[in-house]
Amino acid sequence: MSELVVTLLRVGFLVLLWLFVLAALNVLRKDLFGTRVTARGRGRRNRGNRAPQNARPARNEPTRLVVTQGPLAGTTIPLGPSAVLVGRSPGCTLVLDDDYSSNRHARFFPKDDGWWVEDLGSTNGTVVGPERIAGPVQVPPGTPVRIGQTVIELRR
Repeated sequence: MSELVVTLLRVGFLVLLWLFVLAALNVLRKDLFGTRVTARGRGRRNRGNRAPQNARPARNEPTRLVVTQGPLAGTTIPLGPSAVLVGRSPGCTLVLDDDYSSNRHARFFPKDDGWWVEDLGSTNGTVVGPERIAGPVQVPPGTPVRIGQTVIELRR
């Protein structure tokens, strides 16, 4: 009887050990490759959220996002009606090659005739001008936004 109990304890311990190893591998996989994002309704168009084709941005509104410092210095992303996701994940709009940034680090988004940035719970934070931000902050054109070792600016 005692041999049966010891054998069952050994098998139970082995199962728990393998569950731990599989969970650790799953975390590593998500960290290396990011989470998978699937597009829903690929063929459908949502005409209510689209900007008119001939609409031009206001004269003082930024039209591009420019990386001014860091490994991707000189990279420019045109701004449109949708948000720009910044981080190391391949699913981001601007994929950073920066060890000090998170997979999904920050998000630039249009709101109330301006562009805003919010930190998405990153480890090292997002700095707008001289201050680290805690919530969404409006970003005037030309203001440096530091994400890890990368500096980004909104420009006209």
